[in-house]
Amino acid sequence: MNDTTHYAVFLFPQAIETLGAVIKPYLTDGATVGPHIVCSEIDTTGPFFTLTVQGSNAEGKAVEAELMLPHAFVRIVVSLHSDREFGFGAHEKVAP
Repeated sequence: MNDTTHYAVFLFPQAIETLGAVIKPYLTDGATVGPHIVCSEIDTTGPFFTLTVQGSNAEGKAVEAELMLPHAFVRIVVSLHSDREFGFGAHEKVAP
């Protein structure tokens, strides 16, 4: 099991539509779960829902960005504890 916890943040469809092209680079479209943002940290305590995302710039250098969204845009947050696919689709049984 992977020690690193990441989060899949799902936004309401209306939020994705409202944000438009600005949010598209941050979305991952899982085949079984739909569009979501994978981030390394979340902070729900302030006036905005803050997500820390990892990425790379035009030169390929690793960068970290913070996305700040209104709380009302967030539908659900799922914590991810491995690199495996998640969701309600069929999963392969993993041998112990």
